[in-house]
Amino acid sequence: MLACFAPRAGADATPVRLIAAADYVAWRDGTSEATRAWLEATGFRPKRHRLALLPDGEGGIAEAIFLIDGPGGAADAAAMAATLPARERPWRIDDPEGLLAPFDLHHGWALAGYRFDRYVSAEAGNGGNGTARLATNDTATAERASQLALSVFLARDLVNTPANDLGPAELETAIREVAREFGATCTSIAGDELLAANYPMIHAVGRASSRPPRLVDLIWGSLDAPKLTLVGKGVCFDSGGLDIKPAAGMRLMKKDMGGAAVMTGLARMIMAAGLDVRLRLLVPAVENSIGASAFRPGDVLSTRKGLTVEVGNTDAEGRLILADALAEADREQPALLLDAATLTGAARVAVGTDLPALFTPDERLAAELLQAGIDVAEPLWRLPLHPGYRDLLKSPVADLSSTGSKPYAGAITAALFLQRFVEPTTSWAHLDIFAWNEDARPGRTKGGDATALRALFTLIERRYQKS
Repeated sequence: MLACFAPRAGADATPVRLIAAADYVAWRDGTSEATRAWLEATGFRPKRHRLALLPDGEGGIAEAIFLIDGPGGAADAAAMAATLPARERPWRIDDPEGLLAPFDLHHGWALAGYRFDRYVSAEAGNGGNGTARLATNDTATAERASQLALSVFLARDLVNTPANDLGPAELETAIREVAREFGATCTSIAGDELLAANYPMIHAVGRASSRPPRLVDLIWGSLDAPKLTLVGKGVCFDSGGLDIKPAAGMRLMKKDMGGAAVMTGLARMIMAAGLDVRLRLLVPAVENSIGASAFRPGDVLSTRKGLTVEVGNTDAEGRLILADALAEADREQPALLLDAATLTGAARVAVGTDLPALFTPDERLAAELLQAGIDVAEPLWRLPLHPGYRDLLKSPVADLSSTGSKPYAGAITAALFLQRFVEPTTSWAHLDIFAWNEDARPGRTKGGDATALRALFTLIERRYQKS
């Protein structure tokens, strides 16, 4: 359990009263004259996420009030935890109207404690002054919230770590550490061994780097449980290859392994929850570099599935490595196959940075994923696998083109490309994500983000939680 939770209650904790902003005036009018005078003297205004500390007459804090807009969620709890003074004595929540569900309260409180300070010296500090502590008797919820927060933090840390310290080998090490934590097995195929093992596109994309490409393979759970396979794009840095990106487009390309980060964090949470699945995590990890052995526009690549692919642009490398990994994942006919990738700028143009673009031919899976996203305030937005655009992927010299013949519907054509490597009978969904917060919000610091992790876990838990 995270240190922000104190497994004690009662007299040693200061109460925080949660109030819906619309109910503030009625609450205020029912308090003492001294409290009303204090609120007026301090200029308190009843707006969302406003905090008032009420004195006890002896120089201390008798209680606090915190305002939210009606029934809230984890973001409200994170805002409260970040606003309350951090001190040894914990706070306890007084929520007579049930404005925050217990898990949202604990999860949001935990999220408020995230800091990425690996590169900040102790003298300089990073602006973080610690986190307020929550007194709770619900240790089971606090432990579960801690595990989900740790899984989110893992994904954020991986995205935030610069490429000089997180290449394919280091990403593999991070996955192996998760495997050791939960007793999973983890293997990898690296360098020229990828050719011998028939992963030619993973090899082609990563071969120009001095850091060998690899496919990392984690397996956990009972062999007779339903097969759940996760695939995450692990491009640890993307220069664009020979179709080199401009400087502005390259600046954030340390986050191009965001899909791998999210799926690694998701795998961690699935194992921590002990779900009834045979879990497999596949991460093709590469660096898309420029060198004498770099793959070229117009090259025709073989694939694990046996199809041939004409390279339309070397900056569309993520779909190539995912295709080989998806072909391997699909070979086992899993009950559920999910992939996540920071794949296209077109998805960001279509739905912005917050909404993951969801693609799936499975109507039941789509409905369950969309509902899970709504339920945990991590909405997804479904885009179509429009069959009329399949002809855009035709190539005159190969089975298909990696980029298509026209500059339209880029996120859809990328998803259609991936669909060619998954059998129609497989329950499969692809998420095109951003994995980055451009601005800080409650519970979500600026920088790397575990986009859709909680929504995906919610779907998986609902399907595979042990009775």
